[in-house]
Amino acid sequence: MDFFSQQFIPTSRQASRDAEAVSHILGFRAGLFFMLSAGIYSYLPLGYKVIRNIEKIIRKHMNASGAQELLMSALQPIDIWRKTGRDEILKDVMLTLKDRKGRELCLGPTHEELITEIAKRYTKSYKQMPFILYQIQTKFRDEARPRFGLLRSCEFIMKDAYSFDVDEAGLDINYQKMYEAYNKIFAECGVEYVSVEADSGAMGGKVSHEFMIPAEIGEDTLFYCAACNKYFGDIEACPTCKGKLHKRTMIEVGHIFKLGTKYSAAQEALFLDSSGARKPVVMGCYGIGVSRMLSAIIEGNNDSRGIVWPVSVAPYKVIVSILNDKFKDEAVKFSNALDERGAEVLIDDRPESPGVKFNDAALIGIPYILVFGKTFEQKGKVELEIRRTGQKHEFELDKALNYLLEQCDAKR
Repeated sequence: MDFFSQQFIPTSRQASRDAEAVSHILGFRAGLFFMLSAGIYSYLPLGYKVIRNIEKIIRKHMNASGAQELLMSALQPIDIWRKTGRDEILKDVMLTLKDRKGRELCLGPTHEELITEIAKRYTKSYKQMPFILYQIQTKFRDEARPRFGLLRSCEFIMKDAYSFDVDEAGLDINYQKMYEAYNKIFAECGVEYVSVEADSGAMGGKVSHEFMIPAEIGEDTLFYCAACNKYFGDIEACPTCKGKLHKRTMIEVGHIFKLGTKYSAAQEALFLDSSGARKPVVMGCYGIGVSRMLSAIIEGNNDSRGIVWPVSVAPYKVIVSILNDKFKDEAVKFSNALDERGAEVLIDDRPESPGVKFNDAALIGIPYILVFGKTFEQKGKVELEIRRTGQKHEFELDKALNYLLEQCDAKR
């Protein structure tokens, strides 16, 4: 439970002049992030709470799949990139530097080469596999045209996982595990998403799938059949019902790849199989743009009043607006009861007008807005607004508590 008056939540009626996308505009207005310069952002407390909630969901499903978390260095020697030739392939986006000894280094745009060096050092036998390692870490890319806020920035948070197997059959099993985990992650984040087979591009490998969220400012395109509720690549009519397809722009938020031996062969990450033969490790790679998810969720969850967070990722589940200080003790007691059961509460105790409080509550997108005002004074009931639908209800305190605990999937 936090008090609005004690929190750093710099809401604003106006957006930055540089803001283009809805998520960029509302992110600024809701005080989620601060732009230092083009493509370089800091996450302010409210935005960082959303990031941590997304990370929590990711960790839950990655750990359940048997993946183990580690943290790799963002600083990498260029030498390991030369082994795969990607020092040239990615040179236009790679941020490079030299240390005082003249060593050539880069700030990691991704971590396939580094994780392969780790596997090379520690994986010597088929008996040590399979396993999956993942991290949540900051990546760096020298974007030619940073735009749309966190959707295309120079520094961003990403979850990347890597599977290690003795053969393609093992890779197929781990790839399916990750595919299923990704479906659970995006579903729990409360977004409309679709997965499609995709080109592997500079990552290499034989098979890959993208996970995408519809958005007006998306840079990818799919075709949608409303009758079948299915997405397709570049075709003229729905192959199922032959109906007309509608073009929809999409944001990529996740991508999984069957890398095979592309990196292990180039970097000589070899192991002894059951017959004693030396073979390259068979790898898979699985990424989610964590900070990109924050903006993508806003793109699909907003209205004329502001952000409308899904409950699972919201910085707070409930905002309690106190319109008269004489209700403060009862409002705090009620909020404590919610908070203790896992439904995080923000209490708006600021000496502001009801209009300011209501506008800010809607702007920052808290799923449930509870008001201690005239109705509480006259009827002993609180007013509850469901942010997503705009529906309003009046509840006695015990019924309001039970309703919110149920809606927030909290302990009862």
